[in-house]
Amino acid sequence: MQKIVSAVLLLLLNVQLNAQCNDTNTAFGAGELVKYHAYYNWGFIWINAGHVSFSVDATSVNSSPAYHLKAHGATYSSYDFLFKVRDTFETKVDTLHLEPIEFKRITNEGSYHANYHYTFDKQQRLIKASIQKEKEQQRDTVLHWKKCSFDLLTMVYKARNIDYSKYQVNEKIPISMVVDGEIHDIYIRYLGKETIKNRDGRKFNCLKFSPLLVEGTIFKSGEDMTVWVTDDANRIPIIVEAKILIGSVKAVFVDAINTRYPLSAEVKN
Repeated sequence: MQKIVSAVLLLLLNVQLNAQCNDTNTAFGAGELVKYHAYYNWGFIWINAGHVSFSVDATSVNSSPAYHLKAHGATYSSYDFLFKVRDTFETKVDTLHLEPIEFKRITNEGSYHANYHYTFDKQQRLIKASIQKEKEQQRDTVLHWKKCSFDLLTMVYKARNIDYSKYQVNEKIPISMVVDGEIHDIYIRYLGKETIKNRDGRKFNCLKFSPLLVEGTIFKSGEDMTVWVTDDANRIPIIVEAKILIGSVKAVFVDAINTRYPLSAEVKN
């Protein structure tokens, strides 16, 4: 269960590398809050083991308006005696193009603890990364900030501004993201449209895609992940499923408040 929260966040990553880089944000605004249940597959049983939330707050950086994006995940208290998880991701981005300014990740998974901190230097096009993992010395590195590269959390929100109508079914869309102090160039595969039913019985018209995964401590490499997002102006992820190194995980939409638009993708009976 310790990988659920991190996996659920990674499940949601996708952004078009070139055409979408300077697109203006139209999908969300300050005050939005989206909630998910995090499920882990154990044999034939899906266990509702935790919860994840994504929020957007208004802030400022150097007197310029910005968004403070936050993602927080935790196991339910009833599972804490087995394995306690408290993970937090935070990013500050400009409000126009969602270009990252500062990224932080604090990981607490049982006895494992790690901290990540990236600062993005727009003038010199550099990323200064500081990483401290359990039982390892702090690692500091400087990366060339290639155009249209984003941290994990910013990717989630950049993805919601993609115009999927430009792509054909099975077409690959390149993405670039900073993970663990390295920049990875991968892609997502657009899989078309589908109507899905949530665990609470609600139905949504969705866009469907599958990202290429980077092999690491959570995922194997390949396209063993499927994402469904609302086919409306909000582009909110509804269900995300993926295989991990041991078992499977699923993020399931629970609720969204203060969305920029009504959830018109929901199918009313």
